[in-house]
Amino acid sequence: MLNVTLICTDKNHPVYKELEEWKTLNEQKYSIELLTTVSDINRSGSLLFLISCSEIVKQSHRDYFEHTLVLHASDLPKDRGWSPHIWAVINGRNKLTLSLLEAGDKVDTGAIWKKVDITLDGSELYDEINQKLFDAELKLITWACENINTAKPMLQDEMASNYLRKRTPSDSEVNIKKSIEEQFNLLRVCDPDRFPAYFNMNGCKYKIKIEKF
Repeated sequence: MLNVTLICTDKNHPVYKELEEWKTLNEQKYSIELLTTVSDINRSGSLLFLISCSEIVKQSHRDYFEHTLVLHASDLPKDRGWSPHIWAVINGRNKLTLSLLEAGDKVDTGAIWKKVDITLDGSELYDEINQKLFDAELKLITWACENINTAKPMLQDEMASNYLRKRTPSDSEVNIKKSIEEQFNLLRVCDPDRFPAYFNMNGCKYKIKIEKF
């Protein structure tokens, strides 16, 4: 039986529940562990998946597994780095790309196993965008498990790469002098619980939450 380990370092991340459900659905086919820290790795295995993992996974950890794979929401080698799908939506893109790649010491540089496209219609809010992204992530995890022996990873073109910076709370600030229409893409990607949109006025800071009727 294929030994699969999933690491998501934040139980409050919305993808964690999705991973729990995937584990339940597939535990008859694979031996699956869902961990929240790299230090809990206590067995060797075939596949280690890093999903929203904020810890550094060293070669000594990766040596436990045949392959260590990362999910990155950009068309690599373009847009390496932080929160690529958030930046993409803010910049008006309605097609996202999710890449499944080998983990390495240098972030987002490993050989690519597979890519899938995610289509948006421009109306989705953060939770709907997340759901489409998570569905695609689970499909790629399943694909990797089913194709571990036949996948043909492709090296990245370093000349085509760029890096995105890490978002900060100030990136969720709404400009009160601009229209809602101008800033709708920013409003729709802001998680009201984890990274809320806000504005400042009259010496006060106000949180913004939008939802569909």
